[in-house]
Order: sequence, then structure tokens, then C-alpha cells
Amino acid sequence: MAKTTKPTTDRTGQIYKALRHAIMEQALSPGAKLPEDSIGERFGASRTIVRHALGQLAAEGLVELRRNRGAVVATPSWEEARDIFDIRLGLERLVMSRLAGRLSSAQIEQLRAHVEDEERSRGANEPLSIRLATQFHIVLANMTGSATVTRYVSEVSSRFGLILALYSRPHSSECAVSEHREIIDALVAGDAGAAMGVMEGHLKAVADRALITPLTRKNRELADVLDSYAGEAPSARSRTGTTNSNRS
Repeated sequence: MAKTTKPTTDRTGQIYKALRHAIMEQALSPGAKLPEDSIGERFGASRTIVRHALGQLAAEGLVELRRNRGAVVATPSWEEARDIFDIRLGLERLVMSRLAGRLSSAQIEQLRAHVEDEERSRGANEPLSIRLATQFHIVLANMTGSATVTRYVSEVSSRFGLILALYSRPHSSECAVSEHREIIDALVAGDAGAAMGVMEGHLKAVADRALITPLTRKNRELADVLDSYAGEAPSARSRTGTTNSNRS
């Protein structure tokens, strides 16, 4: 029984990660159709396995499962966008309060290395830049040592990325990088209040760069998108150190 279960689990995880990364990097736009047969054909998997992966993404709010109409990338409403922003702000304040003055040397080095990755991707690989900007916040949440905090920050950050894909102006990776460096400096300084203030300013700046006007995006064929992600080696694309990884 174990011999048949593990390959199925691995294949489900592969499809889940590929689709999640494609959504996070905005290669798959809100509202894009996710037909089980097309995805299964690309990954050599049954529709049942694909359905499990889509179910995981739906549980995170990244995919909508529509009765008799199949799955699509989620399309958050304007009202949901405001709620998600407020929830995220509360979660990020919690992370700041737990990490200020408590980061180890290794954690500080990891955060600074991550920001260097963001810097290198800026202007060279925009999709990766978008994903790394969001993963920065997930790395911070993971450093609290709380699986619950990490889970909620990951899910809310990912859903916020969908909002940015719908309502934002073009991604400003330069701003994100400089603001992330300020967050690290505030945490290292050990002033929780200052760290919360810097984080709040960062998220409000993100909101100012977003929630402005819907963007018209050219839809890409699903097969073309999945070709870029199907063979992806997760460990080669980020330094998050977490199993769950949109922009921030």
C-alpha cells in the first residue's frame, strides 16, 4: 500500500507546487481556467491526482472550485481585498513583535541573503522577483517557530498576491527590496514598536502601489505556462526553508 501511496502523494505535491508558483508569479492570472484533463496530461497524472492538488490550492483561497464548471484561479473581490489587507497587517505586526531583538546571526544572514536574491532578480526575472518579495514575509513568519503563524501568513500573503495581480500598478521590485532591508535593520535593532512601524509603512506602501485600477492582462495558454513550471526544482528557486511559499 505504501508503494502506491507515496508516488501519488509526490505527484500531487508536484502539481500543487507548480500551479502555486505559477499563480504566485502571476503567470496564471485570476480567473484563468484550470482544466483537470489538461493539467493531468502535462504531468502524466490522473484527474483524481490533479483534483487533490486543486483542492489544496482551493483550501488556501488561490483556486475556486465551481460546481459543474471546473476550477479557476481565484478572483478576489474589492471588499475581500480590503479585508485581506487588514488581516495581513495584524499578522505581520504579530511577527514583528515576536522577532524584534530575537533573531540569531544565522537568521539575519538568511534574511539578508534572501534580499540579495531579490536584488539580483530585479529587472532580470520579474516573475521570480514578485515571488521572492512575498516569500520574504513567509521566511520571517517561519522564524517565529510557530507553524500556525507561518501557515496564516503564507495563505494571506498568497491571496494578497492575487489582489495585486488584479488591482495593482506595475510591480515595484526596487521599493520592495529597500523596504525589506529596513525591516531587517529594525528587527536587528530590537525595537518591536519601530519594527511594527516599518512593517506597517511597508505594507501601506504596497497598498498604495496596488488596489488602484484593474489591469488588462493577456491570457496565456495553460500548456505554455505549465511548461515553465512542470520541471521546476523547488530548492533551486528560493531559499525560504519552508514547504509553503505572492508578492509583498
